[in-house]
Amino acid sequence: MAFTYEYPRMMVTVDAIVFLTDSSNNIQKILLIKRKNNPYKDLYALPGGFPEMDELLVDAAKRELLEETGLTNINLRQFHAFDAPDRDPRGRNVSVAFVGITTEENSSLQAGDDAGEADWFPIDKIPPLAFDHKEVVELALNRLKK
Repeated sequence: MAFTYEYPRMMVTVDAIVFLTDSSNNIQKILLIKRKNNPYKDLYALPGGFPEMDELLVDAAKRELLEETGLTNINLRQFHAFDAPDRDPRGRNVSVAFVGITTEENSSLQAGDDAGEADWFPIDKIPPLAFDHKEVVELALNRLKK
């Protein structure tokens, strides 16, 4: 069903913030993808993307995580909405971020879809990130420390 509205509408995306823990459950690494497409082609970012029209946000986050990294069986919890008006050069976009934690046993990656690469980065050596993902990651790490 198509609708026409008099007023512009925002886009909505989802992002998955997935941390890798060691055997003592200490957060060691974060999952990032290298973007294959513009905007921010060749920069690292959190896995994520646009939900389908009939898809719950958490299901979209799980689907994007699978498509871009090959990861499954991650319990994703809704974390925060990011809504700075200029966070996405494609237009007004609100991103709902989800956080998950995994272990070495469930950490094998296979980049796919619009991710040119997928890799784990030490949390103290995160490369420059696309969009506002640096702030997203910092907020997630600060909340997890509490």
